[in-house]
Amino acid sequence: MDRAIRRWSWGLLATAWIAALLAFSPARGLAFNESVQHWAQEFPKTDFIRRTVDLSEIKGHGATRNSIRPIVDPEFVPVARVEGIGAREPVVTLVADFVARAYPIRMLIWHEIVNDVVSGKPVVVAYSPLSNSAAAYLRRVEGREVLFGNTGRLRHFNLIMYDTGSESWWQQFSGSAILGSKAGITLERLVTKVQSLERFRDAYPDGEVMVPKDPKAMAYGTTPYVHMDRAGGKGLGGYLMPRDVKPFERVVIVGEDAWTLKRLREKGAYETDDLYIGVVPGQNSAHDAKWISFGRDVGNVVVRRRDADSGEWIDTAHDVTFAFLFKAFHPAGVLYTW
Repeated sequence: MDRAIRRWSWGLLATAWIAALLAFSPARGLAFNESVQHWAQEFPKTDFIRRTVDLSEIKGHGATRNSIRPIVDPEFVPVARVEGIGAREPVVTLVADFVARAYPIRMLIWHEIVNDVVSGKPVVVAYSPLSNSAAAYLRRVEGREVLFGNTGRLRHFNLIMYDTGSESWWQQFSGSAILGSKAGITLERLVTKVQSLERFRDAYPDGEVMVPKDPKAMAYGTTPYVHMDRAGGKGLGGYLMPRDVKPFERVVIVGEDAWTLKRLREKGAYETDDLYIGVVPGQNSAHDAKWISFGRDVGNVVVRRRDADSGEWIDTAHDVTFAFLFKAFHPAGVLYTW
């Protein structure tokens, strides 16, 4: 019964978030009536004086500290033994010292944060569903290993994490502490990619895939964000977009520049002497159909740079997010639409 209540409650919360996001108006903002005093009741160790952002940018949406429960000590099985996951479902992949792991979006949608150890390195894998942002970082702050939880708050509709030591608040997209005694510190980012399970299996036949310890704990395999990436983004005018780009269009971000997947699919690829960006078919959207395995094909993004010494093309750091998030965090960046 408790699990059923959690699934039902989280589904209502996600639905409320989406409805609020789609109705968002920059003039009135989007937040419950929260204050620093309210936050301090949940985070008594947080130094709310030290911060790098305006507190008005941080919004509450009904979630509270770890009401979206992070995963600690995740469980994995060899990719060859994975069952019940669609071959084209998206997974966040991380490779460290020849250990390859995949974190299915079907689980990250419901937990958002995974505290893991890969090849002896403490890492946090975090996914923000409302902004479709995935990233991984070393879980070390000033030389000390930390655990991360979920504040239940957002900034630009992007997940804000906290470390359990200082209870500083960290932006998922940037890996930077924006509030608390660690404000101004940025975590070391690790190279990840979002790709289909079958592409991960083909590339890493000895890889491991995260699986739930209790498959019935949440509605794994489904998404509460049905048809979200088909929405026009009415009300998101505060994020200044090119005229032919909608806020919920997917873009691939490399540094301060971004390219729309729509144009990449139409044109084939973007290539310079040292940068290649392409899209390969075969990945389900997690923001389309109720069952992720039935989501429409949004493609797998491939980003590589040519190594200056060897001349070889190697995977490079990038993000695949919704366009509005790029404009939120890179307002001066260039969004290429050809």
